[in-house]
Amino acid sequence: MPDEPRNYWRLIGPGIIAAGVGLASGEFVLFPYIASQVGLVFVWAAFVGLITQYFLNMEIERYTLATGETALTGFSRYWRHWGLFFAILTYFANLWPGWATSSATLTTYIFGGNRTVIAVCMLIVIGLILTLAPVVYVALEKAQMVKVAAVLTFFVIAAIFAVGASAWSDLPQVVTQPRLPIDELGFALLLGALAFAGAGGGQNLVQSNWIRDKGYGMGKYVPRLVSPVTGQPEAAPSTGYAFEPTPENLKRWRGWWKFANIEQLSTFVLITFVTILFTSLLAYSTVFGRDGLENSIGFLEIEGQVLADRVGSWFQYLFWIIGAFSLFAAALGIVDYTSRLAADVIKTSYARGANESKVYALLVWGLVLIGIIVLLAGFSQPIVLLVISAVVGGFMMFVYSALLILINRRILPEPIRVRGVRLGMLVWAFLLFGVLSVLTLQDRIGQLFE
Repeated sequence: MPDEPRNYWRLIGPGIIAAGVGLASGEFVLFPYIASQVGLVFVWAAFVGLITQYFLNMEIERYTLATGETALTGFSRYWRHWGLFFAILTYFANLWPGWATSSATLTTYIFGGNRTVIAVCMLIVIGLILTLAPVVYVALEKAQMVKVAAVLTFFVIAAIFAVGASAWSDLPQVVTQPRLPIDELGFALLLGALAFAGAGGGQNLVQSNWIRDKGYGMGKYVPRLVSPVTGQPEAAPSTGYAFEPTPENLKRWRGWWKFANIEQLSTFVLITFVTILFTSLLAYSTVFGRDGLENSIGFLEIEGQVLADRVGSWFQYLFWIIGAFSLFAAALGIVDYTSRLAADVIKTSYARGANESKVYALLVWGLVLIGIIVLLAGFSQPIVLLVISAVVGGFMMFVYSALLILINRRILPEPIRVRGVRLGMLVWAFLLFGVLSVLTLQDRIGQLFE
């Protein structure tokens, strides 16, 4: 086990990437829309979802800190095709270029233009960034840090200029009046928001890859993804080794485990919750009770217009610019983690002699090309893909909650195996996401046949 971390600031990053990628339409559209309809009474669900995902992420990180392998590789030690199973599900969930399209839509509010052309250009730029950056993780980390900084700066400005005194006085409703407004908004909308606040699905699994590329724990000994064009490949295996549980190694382990927990709580959980709270508060302050609002990206156009009337046109455009950049950065992260998961699976389970960076680049451009074809074909978001996106993430979390118990109880040295409260949280996640994925699927199927 490498020496325990001393300089925490230098190692902060994976949690910010998780927060940055996760801050997408759910945080900018879904939770604000809910607040516009029923007020602040459902914000509690974001906290429940985030805490559940925190424990999931930490058990994913536990395995990688101890072995240098991704959790998917650990799963594949029990059945070779588990990694392929999750990689395919992640691809299906992200085939529709929804985040790039949403960013392009906000861009048209600012500059005008054709949404489809802008979205296609954005996808090409994403492909270039992810395949030309010398070290992919570094480029992704910088992009998400800029995004998070921009979003938090916007919230400070909004707190001063846009959120009224009455909205601030109603903020305690988050704690004092929590409820589940199913009658007003429907089951699938609310429970989807609860389950997928922040990340969800394949994004949680890629925490393994991100902390490994940052050099956490035993991940220090595994190579990072680099550009096949501008990067210098490193000759090292993608599989890892469990450390010997000697007193010195266990002391170092405790240092890494403490830091990883602090990093995840202070970045992913805190940033995501603050974002959901403020976007909900802003929507509540500006458009609560307004008729005709839709749960779509168009909701942000109306909110921006109200902000212009209240604060000034400059704030309207700032709101849209921050939203457009945030959704573009989310699209960048989604293409990265989808391709990263699949490349790792192909390298470790099916083509050990392959160059993982080249496989990753091919997968990136494959996803970009599929997105461009969908856009140029003029498809609106297909119902089938909507159902897949809604259900597949919950189903994946249901399955890998159980698999995390397996690998973190069977493979790891006995002193660091998952137990106690953390084991109980994995059982809770297994039950929660199993029930939610089944109920959400039933609800969506019922809607299709109405």
